[in-house]
Amino acid sequence: MAEFFPALTPAHRDFIARQPVFFVATAAAGVRINLSPKGMDSFRILDERTVAYLDVAGSGNETNAHLLADGRITIMFCAFDQPALIFRIYGRGRAVLPQDAEWQGLHAQFTPLPGTRQIFVVAIDEVQTSCGWGVPQMTLDHPRETLNKYNAKYSDDERLAYWRGHEGVSIDGLPTRVPDALPA
Repeated sequence: MAEFFPALTPAHRDFIARQPVFFVATAAAGVRINLSPKGMDSFRILDERTVAYLDVAGSGNETNAHLLADGRITIMFCAFDQPALIFRIYGRGRAVLPQDAEWQGLHAQFTPLPGTRQIFVVAIDEVQTSCGWGVPQMTLDHPRETLNKYNAKYSDDERLAYWRGHEGVSIDGLPTRVPDALPA
């Protein structure tokens, strides 16, 4: 049975801290829904009504475009161990880029990762727990290093040039914001 809460509880925080992966979904009118898996120790709880995650460049900038157009975001965590649980955060998100005034304070809360492009901050509207009984039980072997290795191959100038040339619009043609500079 699903249960809703207005903010994160200590039990929710403990559950989130144990999860190695989460999923982010965004949408905007008339375009594809974006659903992306995330990992790499990139999620932070800022307070009981605010969370953030560090975004590392990979395959497009859809979340940025959708949040500019619509603002709605859902983040989902699944327990792949015991006890079974699905945990969703519903909220309104925004991108904070290196050129933004609040970047330094937010970025300091994360472990630096190659290819860091932005931080998504989510103001929580509501959170939900549900059973998760249909999710298989699995174990984590180890994190993948592929994305870090890929991003580390490029210089700051090469990365910025790529973002400006390829990520200024979403796959559906919505505008995005891209960094003016890389994180210090």
